[in-house]
Amino acid sequence: EVQLVESGGGLVQPGGSLRLSCVASGFTFSNYAMSWVRQAPGKGLEWVSGIFSSGAGALYADAVKGRFTISRDNAKNTLYLQMNSLKPEDTAVYYCAKYPARFYGYGAKNYDYRGQGTQVTVSS
Repeated sequence: EVQLVESGGGLVQPGGSLRLSCVASGFTFSNYAMSWVRQAPGKGLEWVSGIFSSGAGALYADAVKGRFTISRDNAKNTLYLQMNSLKPEDTAVYYCAKYPARFYGYGAKNYDYRGQGTQVTVSS
């Protein structure tokens, strides 16, 4: 059974930082591209970032480029999202998602599994 378990969310002031983690199980993590997507209150799912199975190929949505960094540790079956210079508009539930292949296209939402999410709230 594929499982994706996110953690690391919380309440942070504008300008602050958080590091999200996603522990994967039930599949060979190193064989699949992964992504982070988010859903703000009252809005649809927004693609945030993606990364190839190898750890190369990191891409970002314009809204987070230069502030967020995606990475993965295939030995630990873990995906990360380092979020710096957080803004109130970053407030959302953040989900990690698995693509069905080693590679992905920019902004692709053809993931086949998604975790339960972790809440990130940016507020003073």
